[in-house]
Amino acid sequence: MNPHFSSPFNFGAIPRQLSGYEKSRIVILPVPYDATTSFKPGARDGPSAIISASRSMELFDLESGKNLSELGICTLDELDILVDPEKMASRVCEAVMQLLHDKKFVVMLGGEHSLSIGSVRAFKDSYPGLSVLHLDAHADLRDENGGSRFDHGCAARRISEICPVVQAGIRSLSKEEADFIKESKQRIFFAKDMAENDSWMDEAISALGDEVYVTLDLDVLDPGIMPSVGTPEPGGLGWYPLLAFLKRVSGKKKVVGFDVVELSPQKNVSSDFLAAKLVYKMMGYFNERNLH
Repeated sequence: MNPHFSSPFNFGAIPRQLSGYEKSRIVILPVPYDATTSFKPGARDGPSAIISASRSMELFDLESGKNLSELGICTLDELDILVDPEKMASRVCEAVMQLLHDKKFVVMLGGEHSLSIGSVRAFKDSYPGLSVLHLDAHADLRDENGGSRFDHGCAARRISEICPVVQAGIRSLSKEEADFIKESKQRIFFAKDMAENDSWMDEAISALGDEVYVTLDLDVLDPGIMPSVGTPEPGGLGWYPLLAFLKRVSGKKKVVGFDVVELSPQKNVSSDFLAAKLVYKMMGYFNERNLH
């Protein structure tokens, strides 16, 4: 990966003269990897589908009344892929560390959720007090899955060994994971409880540290609006509740970076457009102080 290369296929179809690496605050790192996907492969095509959909998206944000692309958004080349998930996590870590060294706000687009392990490891190096907000339908707390401790089903378990994790939207887990949650006192907000009222939002935010990395698996959303994921689960979040929560997080914590993972594109491209819009909204929420 050449971090100083701005892809001709820029997020949002932002002109290259406005999206160069040096002048951009935000850098998008696409990682097309899904080697450990367990049910329906295809997340490797997620980053390119998000970027492609974003090129037909309005850059004026109705909520803020601003063009968020003025933050400067540089789209990098896709990261080179290694088959082994542990080695791939290390490659992601190295790439993200380089971007953080250059004082960039990093947005990683996956690919499968195992990639987040490497990204969080890099952020922890730059932000020693880091905590992670993990939004997902699945707990991802297995110690091993598919013969690997770096499988996508182990992502939150490995991240919890790096820094504190607060999980929200969970509605599917194994007996092993349920036992781990009890033993470790993992801070977790289940989707069924979240549906009753929004008091969980402030509870989740208060459990986070001052500096937060957000990792968002798109299956946290209900499959009625986000069917294009590897393992859809009924009972997920809606669009506006998710945005309300993310905006509330941004108002109370310093979000230092984020990833969006697990889009598995289908013929119906509505999920691609939702993912692109969500990424753009998150960029705006987490960098609002830098908007003029």
